[in-house]
Order: sequence, then C-alpha cells, then structure tokens
Amino acid sequence: MSQVAGMQVSRLTPSLVAEPDPRALAADIPPNVLVHLTELAARRGLSSDAWFAGLGLTRQQINDPSVRVSYRQARTLIGRGLKVLRDPALGLVVGSNETIGSFGLLGLAMMTSRNFGEAMSVGIENHKVCGSLLDVDFAVLDAQTVAVQAWPRFGEIELLPFLCEELFSSSLAIARELVGPKLVPVRMELTYPAPAYANEYARIFRCEVRFGAQYNRILVDTSWLAHPLPGYNPLTSRQALALCQQQLRGNASHDEIVGSVERLLRSRLREHPRLTEVARTLHLSERSLRRRLADSGRIFREIHDRVRAERALELLHAGQLSVAEIGNELGFSDPREFRRAFKRWTGMPPQSARRSMS
Repeated sequence: MSQVAGMQVSRLTPSLVAEPDPRALAADIPPNVLVHLTELAARRGLSSDAWFAGLGLTRQQINDPSVRVSYRQARTLIGRGLKVLRDPALGLVVGSNETIGSFGLLGLAMMTSRNFGEAMSVGIENHKVCGSLLDVDFAVLDAQTVAVQAWPRFGEIELLPFLCEELFSSSLAIARELVGPKLVPVRMELTYPAPAYANEYARIFRCEVRFGAQYNRILVDTSWLAHPLPGYNPLTSRQALALCQQQLRGNASHDEIVGSVERLLRSRLREHPRLTEVARTLHLSERSLRRRLADSGRIFREIHDRVRAERALELLHAGQLSVAEIGNELGFSDPREFRRAFKRWTGMPPQSARRSMS
C-alpha cells in the first residue's frame, strides 16, 4: 500500500482507489436497493439470509424504514447477491420492476409535480432518499438535449454495471409511468465495456446505447420537460418534498461539505478548479471552506486528487481514450504531468492500471 496525501491506494486493486474510506462506513443509506434484491431472491425461491453474514445486519432489519446502511454493507451484500442469483443482467431486472411507488415519498413528490421537467429535478435533487449508491446530477447538453448523469462513489468499477442498470432502468420505468410509454431516450452512454447481454439494454431503453463512453448518462429530448403531469397537486408536492428533505437532513453525515466539493470538482475537472474558485461557487470564503473540510478531517488537495484518480481509472477502464486524452479530461495539458500525478495517486503508471483492469 502507498500512502499519499492522506489517501491509501492499493497497487493491486485500482478499481478501489481509496480503501478504506471512512465515508464508506457511514450508515446513511436507505436500503431500498437491498430490499428489491432480496425480494427478487425470495420470488426465485432463494434465501438471502447468508448474504448478511458478518455485516451486523439482518434480512428483517432492512425492511425497517428507519434503518440505514453503509456503502460497505450495501456493496458487500450486492456482491454476494450477484454471485448467488447468477443473472448477469440483474440490475436491469431489478430496476425494470420498480415503480413510482417504490420511490415512496420521493415518488409522490415527483408524481404531483407540475411537469416532467420539474419531476426530474425533484428526483435528481433528492435521489439519496431512495438509497441510490451512485451520485446523480442533471446536465444541459444543448438546446435539444438534457442528461441524467451518474457518478460512481469511491472509484467503484466492479459493481458499476449493476448500479447503472438499476438506476437508469428504474428511472426510465418511472418516467414512462409519469408521461407514458412513448418516452424514448435520445441515447444512453456508459463508461464500461459492452456486456454479453447488451441486447437487453436495447430492448429496455429502445435507443442507441454507447458502451466505453466518457460518462454514465441517459439523454432525453428537452421537448419532454414541459409535458404536464396528470397528478399535479402543488400542496401535496410541497408536503412530500418537505418530508424528503427532512429525511435527507437526517441522513446527512458530517462529510456533507466534502460531498459538495466532490460534486463540484467532478463537473469541472477540465478546468482544474482551485480552492478559491470552489469556495466562491459554494458561497463560502476560502478560510471557511478550509475550516469546514478540516472539521471533517479532510484537505482540499486530497479530495481533488481522489476525484481525479477515480475519474482517471473510470476512463482507463472504458478504454476509449488515450492516456493523453484522459489527462486532458482531468485538466492536465501535459501528458507527462498527468502520468506523474497518476503514479503518485495510485502507485502505478496509467498503462499498467489499464492492463490490470482488462
């Protein structure tokens, strides 16, 4: 193991950029995905009790709406479930079976929104209420296209196909429930290579699917945003949204400011943002941001390096860009500077990391 700027980086498992990460141990995730997975196992006549061994958690406990799990617990349980269920397209199966009712209060807030665009915004801003294991944001790509984008936490690569499949297929199922089955995405883009069951993506999403892309995102025509929703009820929507936000505040860990900095850095890696610029965007003074990060036991450089390392590994795994192009995506104008930085972050050159993930 190499120790750099507070990061412990495994030379043997580049998919796990920084292990252990104290944020992965914070029990702040609603176990919705785990409930769907264990219920699917039950419908197939399989017991999921053994999946919980050593996690300090039971099958019965995750049905308690007040229970929260850590990312480590969720990741371990999903990995065990994948091995037992032996269904390579499991994420698509789980996500496609979800309904707006599966989203609970968030589903109600979306369903009673004024239009589809408002429902999308509500869903994205509050996605953690439903136990999402990916970070999600919204991007305007051009006048005709918007995108829902997903970002892996902690450099997750091994479970990324399952997590993206579950997120995007459930999101599309709910979107079609809101505006009708005619909703077809413009395109879908995924950073990982095409799996053997890629035809299942085409069947479910009914649009072009690009694997080995630079982002994990689903693109939608902007004309859908103004589509009115029949269940619009401003009072109910506000009440449900207030309860969602109350839940989010209850789930928030002391690393909230770290999450805000990470999300901002991810969206602006090419620009190589400095601490001063990040603080200004977050409406904080540089001193205040430094202090709040210090309160969480973190420093800006370590967070910036971690985010860049995770993004670099994601793009190396996708295999579509050269090392120089990946460096440019991360804000490095000189490929040699990027290679040096990557080796400092992970303990290995970029090409070695790419070969180890192939």
